[in-house]
Amino acid sequence: MPIKNAMVLAAGLGTRLRPITDTMPKPLVPVAGVPMIDTVLDLLGKAGVETAVVNVHHFADRMEAHLAGRKSPGILFSDERDGLMNSGGGLAKGLKLLPDGPVLVMNADLFWIGETPGEPTNLRRLAEFFDPQTMDMALLCVRLEDTTGHNGKKDFSLSEDGRLTRHADGLPNPVVYAGAIAMQAGLLADAPGDAFNLNIYFDRAIEKGRLFGLILDGHWLTVGTPEAIGEAEAAIARFQAKAG
Repeated sequence: MPIKNAMVLAAGLGTRLRPITDTMPKPLVPVAGVPMIDTVLDLLGKAGVETAVVNVHHFADRMEAHLAGRKSPGILFSDERDGLMNSGGGLAKGLKLLPDGPVLVMNADLFWIGETPGEPTNLRRLAEFFDPQTMDMALLCVRLEDTTGHNGKKDFSLSEDGRLTRHADGLPNPVVYAGAIAMQAGLLADAPGDAFNLNIYFDRAIEKGRLFGLILDGHWLTVGTPEAIGEAEAAIARFQAKAG
């Protein structure tokens, strides 16, 4: 069953992308002619998501205006104009706008290309992989060699049974967190009402053996600096040439 509700974390200041983000919110920065938030929402829509919460802070009015007419998925806004909530606080606040049940979570500036034609998309695979009986969260992960724009940091080690632990030197099968999660909306029901980092919940899940990972099909792009825009566009052009 596809997951029909989602949240996109889009409220950050994008400081590393200055000076571009001095005049626009990071999610509206175009890559290959398409604002990043639209690429992310298109991926969610293709996966069957019908409603997506988007949190806003930096140039919030422009974000709301840009997304106002979007039909698929339909957009709800989580307003952080009064103060940024960090990844965990922003997610906990935004999820209150959605019914309880499974949700997909994505970052507005992380996406991928090169999914296998005719096969389920990465987000559909993640939705099908997620089992709330055995998992707190299922994270989409990617091998370092399948990334563009990443700083080289390895986030987790992926075991043969799919469980994730924090990566350390010498541990096998290192992977990078690709910025997409399947989880139950109620997981953050006990979260504090102020800003906090979502890594707290990753670590809690690891302690319980309930953080799992699924390897991404395709090539992952992260756009954190002005130089990374050109790198991402070059990668997109290469994949388009292969597909054509």
